Amino acid sequence: MEAMNDVKNLLSRIYGEETGARALDRIRPLIENSDKEVRHKKEYFSQADVVLITYGDTLKKTGEAPLHTLHNFAKKHLKDIISTIHFLPFFPFSSDDGFSVMDFFAINPDLGSWEHLLKFEEDFGLMFDFVINHFSAKGQWFESYREGKNGYREFAIEVDPYTDLSMVTRPRSLPLLTEFQKSDGQTVHLWTTFSEDQIDFNYKSLDVLEKMIEVLLFYVGQGATILRLDAIAYLWKEIGTNCIHLNQTHDMVKLFRKILDIVAPDVMLITETNVPHSENISYFGDGRNEAQMVYNFTLPPLLFYSFAKEDARVLSSWAKGLHLESDSTTFFNFTASHDGIGVRPLEGILPRREIDALAEIVKANGGQVSYKRNPDGSDSPYELNITYVDAILADKDASRMDKFLASQAIQYALPGVPATYIHSLLGSRNWLEGVKQTGRARTINREKLQAEDVGSELNDPDSFRSKIFFPYLNLIKTRVKQEAFHPSARFEILDINPRIFAIKRQSEEQTIVALTNISSKPLSTSLSGSAETDQLADLLTGEAFNTDSFELKPYQFVWLSDAR
Repeated sequence: MEAMNDVKNLLSRIYGEETGARALDRIRPLIENSDKEVRHKKEYFSQADVVLITYGDTLKKTGEAPLHTLHNFAKKHLKDIISTIHFLPFFPFSSDDGFSVMDFFAINPDLGSWEHLLKFEEDFGLMFDFVINHFSAKGQWFESYREGKNGYREFAIEVDPYTDLSMVTRPRSLPLLTEFQKSDGQTVHLWTTFSEDQIDFNYKSLDVLEKMIEVLLFYVGQGATILRLDAIAYLWKEIGTNCIHLNQTHDMVKLFRKILDIVAPDVMLITETNVPHSENISYFGDGRNEAQMVYNFTLPPLLFYSFAKEDARVLSSWAKGLHLESDSTTFFNFTASHDGIGVRPLEGILPRREIDALAEIVKANGGQVSYKRNPDGSDSPYELNITYVDAILADKDASRMDKFLASQAIQYALPGVPATYIHSLLGSRNWLEGVKQTGRARTINREKLQAEDVGSELNDPDSFRSKIFFPYLNLIKTRVKQEAFHPSARFEILDINPRIFAIKRQSEEQTIVALTNISSKPLSTSLSGSAETDQLADLLTGEAFNTDSFELKPYQFVWLSDAR
């Protein structure tokens, strides 16, 4: 079988011939015994693809499993509008709101059960987190490691604390090694990239490889259609290197892709790599052998910057480079997620002073700033912790829902698959009380909401949530019907005004010119030379526009297409 031969070759490249052969002997039965029905997709993407990002317990109701509450909300409001729901980690966990996993095969009973989760399959695709880099220091796997049980002795990476690790790229300003005691009293220092409670897996161990491939195939069996490779860039460690984006890491992504191509070719991989753009897109591989999607991490901070400066020139210049060589890959376009707004992707795009200025805006708008430790011992902004609504809306713009929606309209017009965080869709503001409760800056964007309260606000046409939610849904409902918004449809960035972001999208049957005034001033503009007719209609409102000359109100966005 040629595909299995490719698996063998990847294992040999990662582990060497002898160990690679042993690895194949261990994982071949997992692949061959996978019981998922093999389904092939005509194409990976379409304009109907829209992802909702949410925790399983973002909406809560007394006496109900949160997953059941969320399902009822999604069925009522989002069916046939949202195609896929990305459930952030729903496993039993010990910290980091789910990303310190204690049991990779179980549903957190506080959320519900597998039965609750699988009910979503009737109406939505399922996107799961594959927390691939680390495991909980309080789970059974770590306890088995501490006790030296067979199959777990090499699960963690033990390092002499005097080893020079200064080259290692650090995503957070925390110690890289954490001291632990084994059951026999031995003291060890373990690699902990993200926190003392998150133990990095040792992928040089075939026990780890086998177990995590078992997890991968289990999620496929539970109906996952997209798997998010969390913190994948840091997966492989080699002392004396920067331990990020190593060749072995890319080969591991290729291995997971090849296994899925065998057992579940309809299941896609997406890599979560909050790094500069050129590093991020390296996880496409050759366009067909690594991830089908990568997070478009540059978009959230650059879009924020553009609205803060009321200047679209840098955004437009960057967007011109979003062309991809393969129609089997695309960008995962988002502006907000459970994390903050990462600013590392702005490196090489904006000078440090501009990034520092964004940090000051965030602080002024009620948010916080997280820092990373640099190799020279200095700290620099890593993440802006704030809801995207509050990032875009300063106090003077607090009631300007159109300004926030304008930012989302740009996201939905770009080439790629759009994804919306539930708190953006609901117009949530900074949860300052939550930050006080947990002491963690990221909590500001992770509020748990009472479903009855949300329902009451949505039923009130004058509420802030209602004025965000329903226009946002209309934006999505309009978008998914347009062939020109297919992720692979052609695009051209138009330079018509420094304060207008303009993009032309084209399919064989349709052309759309999407314009967004990102400024607080009305602007007169023209599409002469960029439109094929002198009359276009806005797909969102039906309003007719004379392309020779027209005005865009402050923060107005239009999707113009042939009025005929």
